[in-house]
Amino acid sequence: MLERDYLWCALHLMLDDEEELARLCPTCRSQAQEGRCPVCGEPTGLWEESHNAAFDPERFAALSRGVRP
Repeated sequence: MLERDYLWCALHLMLDDEEELARLCPTCRSQAQEGRCPVCGEPTGLWEESHNAAFDPERFAALSRGVRP
């Protein structure tokens, strides 16, 4: 596959997700867009373990701009 084929597939996957969300009522749509545990349905991000303490947002931003620290 060429690079443009991967881009085409990714774009259509995103469009498919948007179509699925558009079929839901506003309440269900907001719940579907929340991060939830696939087992119990509890919202994620509420536990201390769900945050990566080693993540450095400033270094990430620098690397995203192409700057090597």
